[in-house]
Amino acid sequence: MGTFNPDTQLILDQPLLKVPNELSRKNFKTTQRNVEHTRDNILNGIKNAAAPFEDSVSALDTMIAKMEGLKRKLSECHAEEVALQKASRARIEHINSLHSMQAVTDVKYDEWSKVRLNRLLVDYLLRSGYGDSAQALAKAENIEDLVDIKAFMQCEKIRTNLEQAKPQEALAWCQDNKQALKKMNSDLEFELRLQQYIEMIRTRQPSKLLDAAMHARKYLATSNSESATRAAALLAFPPGTPIEPYRALYSHERWNHLSSLFLRTHHDLLSLPARPALHVALSAGLSALKTPSCHSSHLSSSSNANTSSGTSVCPICSTELNELARSVPYANHTKSIVENDPVVLPNGRIYGRTRLMEFQSKMPALPEGRVRDPSEPDVIFDIYQVKKVYIS
Repeated sequence: MGTFNPDTQLILDQPLLKVPNELSRKNFKTTQRNVEHTRDNILNGIKNAAAPFEDSVSALDTMIAKMEGLKRKLSECHAEEVALQKASRARIEHINSLHSMQAVTDVKYDEWSKVRLNRLLVDYLLRSGYGDSAQALAKAENIEDLVDIKAFMQCEKIRTNLEQAKPQEALAWCQDNKQALKKMNSDLEFELRLQQYIEMIRTRQPSKLLDAAMHARKYLATSNSESATRAAALLAFPPGTPIEPYRALYSHERWNHLSSLFLRTHHDLLSLPARPALHVALSAGLSALKTPSCHSSHLSSSSNANTSSGTSVCPICSTELNELARSVPYANHTKSIVENDPVVLPNGRIYGRTRLMEFQSKMPALPEGRVRDPSEPDVIFDIYQVKKVYIS
């Protein structure tokens, strides 16, 4: 008793090592791109240096400036790589420490579990947009190397900008991750370019329409998707048209769609789960406690309205967790506890006869020979439909 398998404990922690690895890969690609770009410029500069003296001096000055710029960029990439390696080392040590424990009663396991709980809370705060609170908690608990604050803060900033109809940072992010997005067959950049095209057309100004045509030729014409065809036809339909799908293309709700699409793409790229790990952990525990009565209309309308996390009620029935538990399966009970003198209602619910009658006396009176279901007081049956249950 009290023993555990470390591998099962780490099911929730798979993204812990994946995110630094993905960010390190991206940092390497950025370094490689900077070196190759500067190399090409330097080679061209060497050719220009063979010109007359004044032109040679100018070419050399340009090459020196480019090399200094490369040195600055490489210094930034090196600092980023050092930080990522430090985070990876801390995360490996955190995970490896779990394998030195033999039981859940180990004091070290309590400490490890507290660190994990704080990590899950920071992850939840970051996903919910509470970046300052997440940073404060991570700093207070000294777990800054175990959480991905920078990645989530950048993601939240871009997502918010998209909701405010500002696609520039999202497009820059797409350029930084162009090769990875291409391997994922992501259409995020295309959708962003399409939205830029729509905004140009929305003005109906001749100069903007010409810009829109040039924009479409550069960014949209290479796509064979149905959206590219619709974009071309959009020129014939003004804003406010009731005709679909052009009305939907003009809708400002598309910015929310782009925001959601970016969020999904960002998480897929960094191997992050779509849901907060805290929700996954809570769902596993809630499933062990959930019963059909936890989501009855009676409890939802009365008990839940007055409960909070501080009261001694069923966690499933609390207002904080009731909705989260709605989609999880019921608990698998291997032993049944049945009240004395059990009876079954036509809908299959079983109650002790004494408790069923006590409930009737507390509710508004019914005509003689009628009974209510305690879980759903609006459901009423004839008394003769209530059958005695015999336990075998």
